[in-house]
Amino acid sequence: MFTACPTERSRVIADRVERFVRDVVVPYERDVRCEAHGPTAGLVAELRDLARAAGVMTPHILPDGSHLTQLETAAVLKRSGLSPLGPVAVNTMAPDEGNMFLLGKVATEAQQQRFLAPLVSGEARSAFFMTEPAEEGGAGSDPSMLQTTAVRDGDEWVIRGRKKFITGAEGASAGILMARTGDGERAQATMFLVDLPHPAIRIERLLDTIDSSMPGGHAQVLIDGLRVPQDQVLGEVDEGFRYAQVRLSPARLSHCMRWFGGVARADEIARAYATTRKAFGKLLIDHEGVGFMLAENLIDLQQAALMIDWCAGVLDGGSLGTAESSMAKVAVSDALFRVADRCVQILGGMGVSRDTIVEQVFREVRAFRIYDGPTEVHKWSLAKKIKRDTLAASHHG
Repeated sequence: MFTACPTERSRVIADRVERFVRDVVVPYERDVRCEAHGPTAGLVAELRDLARAAGVMTPHILPDGSHLTQLETAAVLKRSGLSPLGPVAVNTMAPDEGNMFLLGKVATEAQQQRFLAPLVSGEARSAFFMTEPAEEGGAGSDPSMLQTTAVRDGDEWVIRGRKKFITGAEGASAGILMARTGDGERAQATMFLVDLPHPAIRIERLLDTIDSSMPGGHAQVLIDGLRVPQDQVLGEVDEGFRYAQVRLSPARLSHCMRWFGGVARADEIARAYATTRKAFGKLLIDHEGVGFMLAENLIDLQQAALMIDWCAGVLDGGSLGTAESSMAKVAVSDALFRVADRCVQILGGMGVSRDTIVEQVFREVRAFRIYDGPTEVHKWSLAKKIKRDTLAASHHG
């Protein structure tokens, strides 16, 4: 089901991660500490202690601090996703994985020691504060609608606003916060590093969402007079939108990698059921309706795996990969949802129960079609690029 690992080192790491997830993490899927808003802090700590002991903590970042290539990372993160708890255990989950990537690219050495090192070690979790309440006209898929403001006051910045769908804010020890800076026709944004918890950053509520795999759930947060020193500006002032693009393409693709693993596992469960369960005198797989669904799963999974690897190769070539990651996100999220839906159907009553993880995978992948930009927003962005490129070509023709 998984495409071949591109290098020997990635094969070794991916195989080790897969063994750990299957042998150690999977038995925890029935743990009572898997709650509606994600696994509890106690469960996360226990799983990460086991990951350290097995040598698979933060496997995509090497001991010298360097990263695997995106293609190598794909091989590893797909395996980490074989259980909904896998990315949590081995520290490849969102938003930490994306935050670590951005901090590694943009943060100063002092900022990396203070904010990045605890994330890489798995001792701490983080949050990414960008999305705002739609009902208040805030930023969602369109970050230019950002309403949270940061105003300079001497050597500090004073930030006010409200954020929503902030994954992992509850229990996080640090965050990257996007706020509008400066006036004028073209709004600018700046990223700030913030310590958590903080009295000026108040969690108003945890949202009850369809998914349940991410520690801390998804929070609505009020930021009321938060003071951030100048040395906690991430990168340059007014460059927040540019840094967001640096983070978004790889983070969007790593969502595809992780959820691919979860859906591949759901397909394994559906295959096992269809090749052992009998109805109307023969195995389920021998009924064309079921056998064809499993064949379609095989096709969708293979295409999704290749799409992920193609986009990873583009990123490894030095491109921002904005269009390519949009294509991959649309294709992979839609394909994985089709596979998960078929798995539920094949399992019948068991598929809508929590006797297997198929039901949870179905919920998680449905949310994935919204997270990191809905399918329709990516298609709209691609249509704009098609128009731009076509008109430019015709003018030069």
